[in-house]
Amino acid sequence: MGWSFKLHGGIAAGLSALLLILAALTWLPGTLPLVDSPWLTAAVVLLLFPIFAAAVVRVLLTRADRHSAWLAFRCLPRAVQGALGSLVVSGIVVILASMAGTGNLQSAEIRHGRYFVLDTTPYERGRVEVSQSQYVAVLESDQRSMLAIPGILFAAAASLALAVGELRRADARLRM
Repeated sequence: MGWSFKLHGGIAAGLSALLLILAALTWLPGTLPLVDSPWLTAAVVLLLFPIFAAAVVRVLLTRADRHSAWLAFRCLPRAVQGALGSLVVSGIVVILASMAGTGNLQSAEIRHGRYFVLDTTPYERGRVEVSQSQYVAVLESDQRSMLAIPGILFAAAASLALAVGELRRADARLRM
């Protein structure tokens, strides 16, 4: 496998691990100041799109079907497979746990010193006023989701890049 595939997969996996760790840290008492900063969101968006798009383009350029990509992923070392699989599974667990914790409440905001959230209950949709503790719980849940979703996408990009690298290595051996 070429160094560019390893670098691409390593950067994507590292960013995935960082985002999932930050998402898990939102369960600690209090709010994390780093997670609330707008530059973190901008950095995640600016990194996610080129890294994920490059992984998809690499898959398209190899013209590999899902089955051969899966077989190439299975040829990766077990430790790499386990690490990438655990990133995806932990991201899904974080999302499911954060969705279960707040129910139908999301999009926390403060207006005129009062706390509001969006209630997405069917036939009850709209902004409702909540207590400060409920506001903080919804805010942390939103932060977890906003960190875990890109974390899963970075893990998927790492898996795609490394699988395509294996496919390219296998194709090079067949041409010899």
